[in-house]
Amino acid sequence: MNRYRPRTLALELAMIAAALFMAFPVYVLVNLAVRPPSDTSSPLSPTSSPTLDNFTQAWQKGGLGGALGNSVLVTVCSVVVVLTVSSLAAYPLARVATNWSRRAYLTFLLGLVLPFQLASLPLYQTLRDLDLLGTPWALVLFYSGLQVPFTVFLYVGFLRALPRDFEDAAMIDGCTPLQGFRYVVLPMLKPVTVTVLVLNAVAIWNDFFTPLLYLSGSDRQTLPVAISGFVGQYVTDWNLIFAALVISILPVLLVYFLLQRSIINGFAGGLRG
Repeated sequence: MNRYRPRTLALELAMIAAALFMAFPVYVLVNLAVRPPSDTSSPLSPTSSPTLDNFTQAWQKGGLGGALGNSVLVTVCSVVVVLTVSSLAAYPLARVATNWSRRAYLTFLLGLVLPFQLASLPLYQTLRDLDLLGTPWALVLFYSGLQVPFTVFLYVGFLRALPRDFEDAAMIDGCTPLQGFRYVVLPMLKPVTVTVLVLNAVAIWNDFFTPLLYLSGSDRQTLPVAISGFVGQYVTDWNLIFAALVISILPVLLVYFLLQRSIINGFAGGLRG
């Protein structure tokens, strides 16, 4: 039997300290989000008379309803495109050992090295010529190209660790390569798929620079850009900002709690792969 040792106590204390350290910003965020503007006490002191009026004002003044819908549209469409394209591209790159596949894989890896800021101006001009500026589809197109190299890199690494026995059996039974991928390989990619889904969704949901650049001057802003509207040159509504931040976090937390087991298993399986 394992005994309770001083080392175990030290690990537990360290984990409790880490949990408190991580929970402290959340406490400050929620504490200020429910604090009335008349309360000017320290952010660390608990709010004596919490109110939900900040959330109502933030929702109405910041137009967070439309911004929330735009963020959901951009995130969902971008993630679907990225996962579909990346998984289909990674399969032949991982299974076909030829010069063209190695060169194509290196081309994808080049997308991880080059910063996207270098292409900001050409991309802006291209989207302008396509008449996509000011629309969510400009962001979907941008994120689809930006996130594919990283996602392909993770998929290829996971696929190379998978045995080919089931695929070979499917081919013998008459499956085409596409059918073998769909019915045999794709279900085995669930761990890494959940991993890249979470990483891409969080990165797209929280991005501020790209929506500010490509949706500037339109009414189709995403949540991070809409929240920045509360910051003025002379007056800043901090209570509304923190309330808006809580609103922007809630959809992500809801998805996490609904898919908690799959996300944890996906991260564990994806990292092992």
